[in-house]
Formats: sequence, structure tokens, C-alpha cells
Amino acid sequence: MSTVDKLVSASWVHDNLNKVKVLDSSWYLPFMKRNTKEEFLNAHIPGAQFFDIDAIKDLSKPDLPHMLPPRTSFGLSMDRFGISNDDHVVVYDTAGVGPACRVFWTFRAMGHDKVSVLNGGLPAWALKYETESGEPHEARVEKKYEAHNVDSLVCDYTDVVKNIGELKASSGAHGKQIVDARPNDRFTGKAPEFRPGLSSGHMPHAISVPFTEVTEFADSEHPQVLTLKSPKDIRNVFTAAGVDLDRPIITTCGSGITASVLYFALLHAGVNEQNITLYDGSWTEY
Repeated sequence: MSTVDKLVSASWVHDNLNKVKVLDSSWYLPFMKRNTKEEFLNAHIPGAQFFDIDAIKDLSKPDLPHMLPPRTSFGLSMDRFGISNDDHVVVYDTAGVGPACRVFWTFRAMGHDKVSVLNGGLPAWALKYETESGEPHEARVEKKYEAHNVDSLVCDYTDVVKNIGELKASSGAHGKQIVDARPNDRFTGKAPEFRPGLSSGHMPHAISVPFTEVTEFADSEHPQVLTLKSPKDIRNVFTAAGVDLDRPIITTCGSGITASVLYFALLHAGVNEQNITLYDGSWTEY
């Protein structure tokens, strides 16, 4: 297991830019109508490549928007980026702390431990340092990337249904806790799902911890910079919601993006990674 810091600052990335490979993994909900590739071309961290979450995925499951890509296609994408198995990868997004966590989890699930998230994302970088525009420089790699699936980080539909059975049979006392990152109104069913045809509500025995609860603005002078809360504050958020941090946890959301924010926050808070798994298909599949 790598010892690189999971969460790094803009100043650290600046000082180590020639030692890391940087990926912009910005993504927004479809109804927000953001063109993240165009935004990347307009401004990104010097040397960064664009990791398209809507393209680097399992294309054989069109009804499930963000499933993990097969390891072979993931490896081919890394070859195009010029990333090797030994590289330290830094991922960021334009939200501050969001989709970058999904790409962090993807790397971990592909056996790549040397990966970090830029706290505050591009907004934090742009406060102090210059960005560049245009297409990234052509990347080169000397050795083909080889991904290795880490199945313990991934939960599928069969796993979730079996786990719900354990929770029901024990009134929630046994089985992995299911923690839902969606906004509370979608969790309760008060607000509809934005994807057509999806029912409202939540899985039996699930616990609501909206992903926005584990982030905060850097300070009053920089309200555009969204950062991760401190480990202590994150632990308090989960325990206040009724999550036992000593028991195994499944994180879920709409399609696996914001569930990754909770996964990353739990790691940052010191929860054992062996006790955290992410439901890749999330509510869309369930």
C-alpha cells in the first residue's frame, strides 16, 4: 500500500508538478448543462490531462451511467495519458471536492494506490497559480499500463440485496451499513430523481449523509473554494447521522459519483479502507 497523502494542497501540487501526473476529472449533472471538456480547454493546471468520466467507464452497460471500466480499457486510457503503474497521480475537479473522488476511487479499484485528490480543486489552484489553455501535450509511455481489480472496494447489486436481507433480519444490527450521499429530499422521496423512470426513496435501512455535509468553504474570503472538512468534523457528521464508524459501510448515491465523496471522506477521517465499499451502480441500478 502506498504512503502518498490522499489529500494534497494546491501549493504541494505546484511544488511537485514535475513529479506527478495531473488529471482534471470535472463532471456535472446533465441538467446543469456544463461542458467540462470545453472548460478544461479554457483553463486547467499546466500539464493536466482530461479524464472524461462519461467516456472512461463500462460502455457495455448504457443504462448504468458510470460503472467502472473494464481493466483493459482503463489501461488503454492510462496509456493515452502517459501514466504508468508507478506514477503518482493527482486528480482534481472544478467543483472543489467532488468527481475527483470518483476518479480517486477508480484508481484504487484498479490497483493504483499512488493517487491523491487536490483539496479545493481548480478554484484553489487558481487563487495562487496560473492555468494554461488548449489541448494537452501529447503523452508518451514506455511501458503499457496494467490494471488489477481490487474487488473488495466494489459492491454490486447481488451484494447489496444480500446485505439488505441481513439488515432486515437483524433490524439493522448485522450487515454493512448503507450510507446514501444523495440530498436528503431525494433520499426521503420528497424530491423526484432527475433521471427519467427512476423511483424515489431509498434502500431499506439506509442512512442519509448528504455529500455536501462533509465539505465546507475554505474561508469567508474565498467562498468559491470548496474543501473537505477536517477528519474530526467528518467523523462527527457520520456519527451524528447514526453511522457506526467501527462497522463496515457501503456508500451509495444516484450513479456512483457522490458516493465516492463519502468514501474519500471516510478514508480522510481515518476509517479503515477494508471497512468501506462503494455500490458502483447505486440507486440507478437498485
